[in-house]
Amino acid sequence: MVFWRCFIASGFIALLAYGCSYGANSSTENTKEVVQEINVSQLFIKAKASQKAGDLFAQGNYFLDTQRYQEALGSYNKAIALEPNRADVWINRGNALTSLQRYQDALISYNNAIAINSHKDEAWYNRGNALTSLQRYQDAIVSYDKAIAIKKDKPEAWVNRGIALTKLRRFKEALLSYDEAIALKPNKHEAYYNKACSYALQSNIELAIENLQKAIQLAPKKYQQLAKTDPDLNKIRNDKRFQELIK
Repeated sequence: MVFWRCFIASGFIALLAYGCSYGANSSTENTKEVVQEINVSQLFIKAKASQKAGDLFAQGNYFLDTQRYQEALGSYNKAIALEPNRADVWINRGNALTSLQRYQDALISYNNAIAINSHKDEAWYNRGNALTSLQRYQDAIVSYDKAIAIKKDKPEAWVNRGIALTKLRRFKEALLSYDEAIALKPNKHEAYYNKACSYALQSNIELAIENLQKAIQLAPKKYQQLAKTDPDLNKIRNDKRFQELIK
């Protein structure tokens, strides 16, 4: 009976249900339209924020390139406030902080970039630079190794890895790092100069002079000036060949 009642009732309710259903569908469609409008509005707001963040990032990059580091930092902070999950903004924010010698703050920025995207070699490389500036050489080597694992043909990472190793007096490994940089870029004058420093610290005068000469041939003004006061070269300073090179 219930069934019949239900059946009969359903015949009656079917009409009402149809009407209600129609009304319900209409209401659902209206709801969908409202939701869609909200979604479109949210997407529009998000796109606008993203565009604004991109503009601020570009502005920060301009300030960074023109050595206006505090202004660059301000632009990057604003960009991050709008779009916090952009690794590239965090990286360049770190670069601005590094340029301001705020290395610990820079390290936090690079860590944030890595947390967002651990495959950014620039983040690991610049993190290594900040750690080197903080004299945390072993940690810096780990960061350079990460950068190199992502991008093996990055001579700068090999050079800076060599510097950190030299600071730890791990000269053999340091020289191998410099040689890797030179293999990638034969005119990498920084590698030759740092090899000269490494050999000089080991009192290997012949190879120190040889590599210093190569560095000076590639960038004479830079290394003639730098070599005059660099304490790493003190052990070869009295050599006549050294004195001729820095004239």
